[in-house]
Amino acid sequence: MNLDYSQFFHMMPEVTLMALLVIVFIVDFVTAHKAPIVLTDEKTGPSPRPWFNPLVCIFMLAHILVNICPTESASVFGEMYVTSPMIGVVKTILAFGTLIVFIQARTWLSRPDSTFKEGEFYMLIISTLLGMNMMVSANHFLLFFLGLEMASVPMACLVAFDKYRHNSAEAGAKFILTATFSSGVMLYGLTFIYADAGSLYFNEVAKNLSATPMTLMGMVFFFSGLGFKISLVPFHFWTADSYQGAPTTVTGYLSVVSKGAAAFALCAILMKVFAPMAIYWKYLLMVVVVLSITIANLFAIHQKDLKRFMAFSSISQAGYIMLAVVGDSAMGITALTYYILVYVVANLAVFAIIASVEEHNNGVVKMDAYDGFYQTNPRLSFIMTLALFSLGGIPPFAGMFSKFFVFMAAANGAQISTTMGAWTYAVVFIALVNTVISLYYYLLIVKAMFIKHNDNPLPTFKAGINTKMALAVCTLGIVAFGVCSYVYGWIYSAVTM
Repeated sequence: MNLDYSQFFHMMPEVTLMALLVIVFIVDFVTAHKAPIVLTDEKTGPSPRPWFNPLVCIFMLAHILVNICPTESASVFGEMYVTSPMIGVVKTILAFGTLIVFIQARTWLSRPDSTFKEGEFYMLIISTLLGMNMMVSANHFLLFFLGLEMASVPMACLVAFDKYRHNSAEAGAKFILTATFSSGVMLYGLTFIYADAGSLYFNEVAKNLSATPMTLMGMVFFFSGLGFKISLVPFHFWTADSYQGAPTTVTGYLSVVSKGAAAFALCAILMKVFAPMAIYWKYLLMVVVVLSITIANLFAIHQKDLKRFMAFSSISQAGYIMLAVVGDSAMGITALTYYILVYVVANLAVFAIIASVEEHNNGVVKMDAYDGFYQTNPRLSFIMTLALFSLGGIPPFAGMFSKFFVFMAAANGAQISTTMGAWTYAVVFIALVNTVISLYYYLLIVKAMFIKHNDNPLPTFKAGINTKMALAVCTLGIVAFGVCSYVYGWIYSAVTM
């Protein structure tokens, strides 16, 4: 059988990522300098390869520009791989978030105990992004699972990247164990689906699937397995410890890019594959959304470690993201994708500031260390406030519009006179109430920076040029994505094409 190599032209995001992975590997292999492992918290020094990070960022930007144009809908390789304008938009958003992570990672990778692993970091990140791309383009459960594992295994290595510092090794162990368990649960669920449908192709499963006790159990197991990846309650137990132990830059990547890809994949599979069982998964999803938003908010209020605080914040945000799926419509897919885009810039801005403070203040991540932060670092305090306001949904920032579209998508077409409609409106109301709670704990950080008095605030420091660039991009996104209607229109047009 002859392979039609022209099919690879429909996989340009993956092809360009593979090319980038090979280039980074060759460059790193040729130019690497062996260095001893440093087990101390030494301050950032000059990098032996100051050109490496800009080179990788330029190539990632080229990858985005090559693939930003809308792609035609196509299915290749026995219809296991599909692409569409909407999938192209999602891949562009994921690559955009990865570019921001690359930009802000330079300062951290300039440390003596990290600089010799710089090439490995880029290759692991690109590998995870490649797996996420395969996952969102899958039209077959086997390809979906391979993409999921391709993203999860390198991510475990990233979480344990600073294995000689803090709790990174422990966080990596917890991540890989929970990821393995969730994958096993998911595969167990897929066996029930295959037994009933007789196929693993999404289209065939949707045609042949029937709502039997066996398939309902399969759907629940599959949902549970992917719920671990998204950190939905009650599948969130690993999140706080892994976020706390992982390097801050990796935590930012894990909280936005990885979560965004898994959320979109779950949305697509629920709407496409499990469409005959929509009445069941909608009730299940609404319960999980309410639990995720409420429990995460209550736990976030009591956190003193800022990375654990952001971990519970990300769990709550995952609940808001999946709330858009309840509407089961094109508006829901648009709202979910738009929310992910806004969440990327707002959350990465927060983590960029946390990482910068951590680097300049002996690894401080405690919330009380930010008391009086405005006195010594007013610009960073201002940007932090903008990002937190966006996460909380305060107008006129982009986060307010993203939450508004999610609520509209969830309530779209719901009739309060029906049982499903009443449930939907109740869930939307609970989400609105929880928005107030989230505003409260986000404002706790703002209060600490601007109002609380501290006789010994964090010293004044200058953030690195890369951190400034990342913050500039994120701040522009926080402001512009909410005001510029073209962004939402771009996503909606891709959904409806």
